[in-house]
Amino acid sequence: MGEREFALTAPQLVLETDGDSQVMSPSRTYAVGRDPASDIVLSDPRVSWHHAVLHVGDGHWVLDDTGSTNGTFCEGHRVAHLDVGPGTVIWFGSPADGACCRLSALPEPTAVSARQPSGLTSITGSFRPPTTVRPLPAKVVRIGRAPDNDLVVGDLSVSRHHAELRARADGRYEIADLESHNGTFLNGQPVLQALVGPGDLIGIGHSVFCLVGDELQEFADTGDIDLDVEGLTVQVAGGKVLLDQVTFPVGQKCLLAVAGPSGAGKSTLLNALTGLRPADQGTVRYDGRDLYRDYAELRSRIGLVPQDDILHTQLKVRRALSYAAELRFPGDTAAAERDARVEEVITELGLTQRADQVISSLSGGQRKRVSVALELLTKPSLLFLDEPTSGLDPGMDHSVMQMLRGLADDGRTVIVVTHSVLSLDLCDRLLLLAPGGRIAWYGPPEETLDHFSYHNWPEAFEAFENERDRDWAGQFRASQPFRRYIAGVTERPVPPGPEPSAAAAVPAPPRPKPRRWRKQVGTLCRRYASALAADRTFIAVMIALPFIMGAMAHALAGSTLNADTALNALLILCVGGVLTGAANAVRELVKERTIYQRERAVGLSRSAYLCSKVIVLGTITVVQSVVLTMVALAGVKIPGGGVYLPPLLEITLAVALLSVSAMMLGLLISALVKKEEVTMPLLVLVAIVQVVFCGALLQLDQIPGLNQLSWLIPSRWAFAAMASTVDLHQLVPGNLADDPLFAHRPGIWLIDMGMLVVLAVVYGLVVARLLRRHEPAVMRR
Repeated sequence: MGEREFALTAPQLVLETDGDSQVMSPSRTYAVGRDPASDIVLSDPRVSWHHAVLHVGDGHWVLDDTGSTNGTFCEGHRVAHLDVGPGTVIWFGSPADGACCRLSALPEPTAVSARQPSGLTSITGSFRPPTTVRPLPAKVVRIGRAPDNDLVVGDLSVSRHHAELRARADGRYEIADLESHNGTFLNGQPVLQALVGPGDLIGIGHSVFCLVGDELQEFADTGDIDLDVEGLTVQVAGGKVLLDQVTFPVGQKCLLAVAGPSGAGKSTLLNALTGLRPADQGTVRYDGRDLYRDYAELRSRIGLVPQDDILHTQLKVRRALSYAAELRFPGDTAAAERDARVEEVITELGLTQRADQVISSLSGGQRKRVSVALELLTKPSLLFLDEPTSGLDPGMDHSVMQMLRGLADDGRTVIVVTHSVLSLDLCDRLLLLAPGGRIAWYGPPEETLDHFSYHNWPEAFEAFENERDRDWAGQFRASQPFRRYIAGVTERPVPPGPEPSAAAAVPAPPRPKPRRWRKQVGTLCRRYASALAADRTFIAVMIALPFIMGAMAHALAGSTLNADTALNALLILCVGGVLTGAANAVRELVKERTIYQRERAVGLSRSAYLCSKVIVLGTITVVQSVVLTMVALAGVKIPGGGVYLPPLLEITLAVALLSVSAMMLGLLISALVKKEEVTMPLLVLVAIVQVVFCGALLQLDQIPGLNQLSWLIPSRWAFAAMASTVDLHQLVPGNLADDPLFAHRPGIWLIDMGMLVVLAVVYGLVVARLLRRHEPAVMRR
């Protein structure tokens, strides 16, 4: 690919060849030849592998023959250099019967024929023809990945039997989802069953279907998409503006670098472009479609690699990618299909020799490649990366940027936020943000320093810091590069999004929880268990803690629970149960926050994620609590006969429920905090609170306020249940044991145990609510 320049006067053209057509953007150079990697591929054997190029020069379109064997012809004459425009017919390989290409002007939307509706640019972002065209069904068209469908969509994100388009008795049509994994969408919104009319867009995987006259037309997203950003403004409380009217175009197969000094709004822009935090004003158009409006459908076509790892680094590369493929692909995808796609991206990213290495053992650059590989599993057309070269040496920096250059050339739009200027020459465009979130430059990187009249990048960035009052954005808007690289492109008409038909105006029924929920839980549990099993430190603590706390309780209990030993033994059991549960969970959500945010954005169920934590950690916690209790009370005589069950079994149940409640409290803390480092001090504080409010040190029922507050503390109810089991009223004389919750009665014991369950459920509901804060904002609207 050559430098993607264009002049303000160069128009978009439609190139037609062999029944196909595509819109040619003046911001690109188009290679013509038999090479499958060419932008315009001609299969005629007389066409050279690299035959010619079409590009803009001096304000108009030009064709240059690149030394082809059999020549390029126009009006019967062989040409090496030719000015072209609407109406030009070019022959490649032979002037009479070679491969023929015709150029025409881009038609206005109002001039589109009945078989190509004016909404077509809303569907595909260009006037390229549909991928497939078939008559509208007399009854039913079943759409899916399996060969036995009426309309086969070869996309791994599509279920084997995904949806049906049904003809109704009244002449209208309806789309029905067949319990697909990734959903069926109508005008960007998920539906189970809804009426469809002309102009409505049915989204399935990477394809869009539209009723056009008497035809059903499919438009497949193959990666050649444009991104148009217009007027993005982000303002926070207090009136501070983080982004100020940011407008720029991103062409097909473009590698765009976003740079600027600290605080210029780079991360804010990334969040706005990906839907994590939509802009307060302005639009982001993905191939002509409003990204915010249609986010539910388009999110699967967007890849995002944040600064932090989005994989469990305890796992090996191939295994981590396999789990990701299970979550993102339908459950009816064969293991061989998933494995083949995993191997494909491993090869594409040059990770073959490291596929069986633990991710944490890889270099920074290789780990970033693994994160990119995860995003490429679903073949996104738009890929964002946040500081992918941060902390890397210059050689690795260049290697990562070369990888991104290759990804863009393979047919994706790649946008990378970076502080590094070492490899900007590999990028097609550079967006430079000035303090205040304004555009100081947009255009080819090699023209940037000349625009600012600086000799090197340090001078330019130093000027941003020292000249805060300089109107960087105003100077750029008044420049020729602004007119050439932004105004000349964004002034072209942008079609509005599809207007839902009257048929689609009927509200769809509420979307129930899809069946994939169970599969997500299963995959998440297996992945989480594998990650924990690979964490040797966690395993060591998990094994040692119940034995240590149990041994302490056993030493205090002696040979029998009596007036001298019962309070202390039960207290240590409470402390051990709390520490066992809370220590297991207190880091687990905050350390995976980046992973959760990314997976949630591409369809992970919040409740499935939380359930996987509860199932895996809960199983570990219950086993630990049983070990703790057995070690503590082995050989210890327990007075009384229990309330319902043998006393040792009742105490074990109480400690297990306490540990699970403490685990849920640990998850709540993990969901609240912003940094993993603060979890350990909070764990100590939780343990102290549990000791004070359990009832072993203070007669809480006699202290108004504190007594009611203690009802929110799990150890209060666990200690009371154990006290009820051993009949602490009779065992320990004095006022401390006279608490009504300690009574040796069935009703009291059930209340004590029931409150542990209630607290665990309440903590879980709060955690689910807190997890919602870390999801893309556009999903919470």
